[in-house]
Amino acid sequence: MAHQQTIEASTNGRGTTEITAEVARIVRASHVETGLVNIFVLHTSCSVILTENADPTVRRDLEMLARRWAPDGDPAYRHDNEGDDDMAAHGRNILAGSSITVPVCNGDLKLGTWQGIYLWEHRTVSHRRRIVVTVVG
Repeated sequence: MAHQQTIEASTNGRGTTEITAEVARIVRASHVETGLVNIFVLHTSCSVILTENADPTVRRDLEMLARRWAPDGDPAYRHDNEGDDDMAAHGRNILAGSSITVPVCNGDLKLGTWQGIYLWEHRTVSHRRRIVVTVVG
């Protein structure tokens, strides 16, 4: 049994947007009791991540780490079609990933106490992002 739905999330530029509740709603609507849910973003300059949802400083610190991994405007970058943050955003996507998979147990997400699902925008300006949620069981 499989159920698939595409959701959209608006970002305010670089940073995280929690999508846990929307993914959980899709899982419940799928009527899958035991299985997996894959959350995949249809873009190459943002990521889907599973991280701490209790303390927002964790996500702030992740952003600080990302600035170190893939700094904006590095003169060695060749790809800068959309600005100084363009190649850095693609690099951050490769490092953080385009998808995650979470277990489904008893018809709901099986997340740890302090885990949340986030869209991590790597561009500095706002975007509307599409995310495919696929539940199988």
